[in-house]
Amino acid sequence: MIVIMRPRTPQQEIDKLTDALTSRGVEVNPVIGKDLIILGLVGDTSKIDPTWIEANRNVERVMHVAEPFKKANRMFHPDPTVVKAGGREIGGKKITMMAGPCSVESEEQICGIAEQVKEMGADFLRGGAFKPRTSPYAFQGLKYDGLRLLKEARAKTGLPIVTEIMSPYDIELFAEDVDVIQVGARNMQNFELLKELGHTHKPILLKRGLSATIEEWLMSAEYIMAGGNENIILCERGIRTFETYTRNTLDLSAIPAVKKLSHLPVVVDPSHASGKWWMVDPLAKAAVAVGTDGLIIEVHNDPANALCDGQQSIRPSVYGELVKELRAIARAVGREL
Repeated sequence: MIVIMRPRTPQQEIDKLTDALTSRGVEVNPVIGKDLIILGLVGDTSKIDPTWIEANRNVERVMHVAEPFKKANRMFHPDPTVVKAGGREIGGKKITMMAGPCSVESEEQICGIAEQVKEMGADFLRGGAFKPRTSPYAFQGLKYDGLRLLKEARAKTGLPIVTEIMSPYDIELFAEDVDVIQVGARNMQNFELLKELGHTHKPILLKRGLSATIEEWLMSAEYIMAGGNENIILCERGIRTFETYTRNTLDLSAIPAVKKLSHLPVVVDPSHASGKWWMVDPLAKAAVAVGTDGLIIEVHNDPANALCDGQQSIRPSVYGELVKELRAIARAVGREL
């Protein structure tokens, strides 16, 4: 439920109504704008009579929100959210670039790639220390050693790091060592993990599940936000459809859809979406054209011998050319890169 106040309502009157609503068992999220004042009610509003609220002379009108997600809802938060991480911003006018290998393999590999992608315009270093794989026999990542190597790469280059968490038992370590904690597609509905991440204040990169609807995706964000952590970045990485030519099907329509429904920033992963290195270029360009707030791209110095997902990784030189071409598209849609 949303309560729209009359313009220039005194703060004292807003506080009085807020206290009255809170006493009825709901949480009140105020949005005080220059020309608009909104009180977003979160919780069980079924027992609150909207006519009681509208009887207040400072109330313009009361609106019901159909969507089950409240904190992630744009109606409660009209202005786009900008998430700050590692001294950078995600969600503003500038399109954020995250790049690096699927998996951390060695100190030489991760530090070398970090230096190269930074020189070419990357804002964040992505790299997997813990790898969820379909096969139990596939490379599972260097785990804690991989996390240590990511920190070394950050120390050498200054690039903040983005890496995936697998277990709630590692949250304390990740909250201390990682700049952006990634929740992978397979864990999008790991609600116990999401609840625990809600108790941190670290930015969370929440990837869309393999077959998740947009509403399910936003409800997973709601789990984290309900715990108090509103630093959420959504990531579209392709969904499972009947098509088998590509690894997944990149849902570009999800970007404008989410921006209509939610205030949270959205980034796109063209590497996992296609599973093919030569598709990364056109899909990244299309994502910028339709309004993505960032791109997370797999870059490897030797894709043919990569321990994980070499077929969808591009070389640093290819990444550099792509960044140059993306800048022109970004300018055309009123963004920066």
